[in-house]
Amino acid sequence: MDSPQSPTQPGHDVPAGFMQDAQGRLVPLALVKAEHKLEDQLVRDLYAGALQQSAALRDFRGKAAAEIAAFLSLLADQYGAPRGGAKGNLTLSSYDGTLRIQLAIGDQLAFGPELQVAKTLVDDCIRAWSEGADEKLLAIVNDAFAVDKQGKLNVDRILALRRLAIDDEAWQHAMSAISDAIRVVRSKEYLRFYQRAKPDEKFQQVPLDLASV
Repeated sequence: MDSPQSPTQPGHDVPAGFMQDAQGRLVPLALVKAEHKLEDQLVRDLYAGALQQSAALRDFRGKAAAEIAAFLSLLADQYGAPRGGAKGNLTLSSYDGTLRIQLAIGDQLAFGPELQVAKTLVDDCIRAWSEGADEKLLAIVNDAFAVDKQGKLNVDRILALRRLAIDDEAWQHAMSAISDAIRVVRSKEYLRFYQRAKPDEKFQQVPLDLASV
């Protein structure tokens, strides 16, 4: 094992013969309990291993993306058009149908100032419907614009309002304002691998994170 607080990890500037506690204080090694030293070393060893696995996954993802891009380029040269779905989403399969790779593009969304207009229009609808309106519908609408503990709106809940079949002119104006408020903050590629024993069985995703292994 490496010595406590190895220079390859956080705490590398701690002088020899000391360990730094959670408050930033330097504690002589002689005053640190043996079990605390062992716990510290265990965490640092496993942390180093986690960094190596993270780097290996990052390298693999880059290699896979590059090879898929090269394959698509080859197809484009051969057929004169790229292979893929909307926003670049595509699925590649093995010849026997037991292996599958999915490349998906996910957009991170936010809302512009038009959302305030939409909220006002929705509030007007709620006030107009308050007498005799379905309480469940009112709860759904009110919950959609509620913020979490960090003061952030739930994008999925707000977008779900557009799927409600409400034939009301003011409501439709509000839904149009929500659509106009949508902003794509950034897009991210997701690479997923699937396998199945036989072509007629359901695909199972290959776990590439610790929680799913």
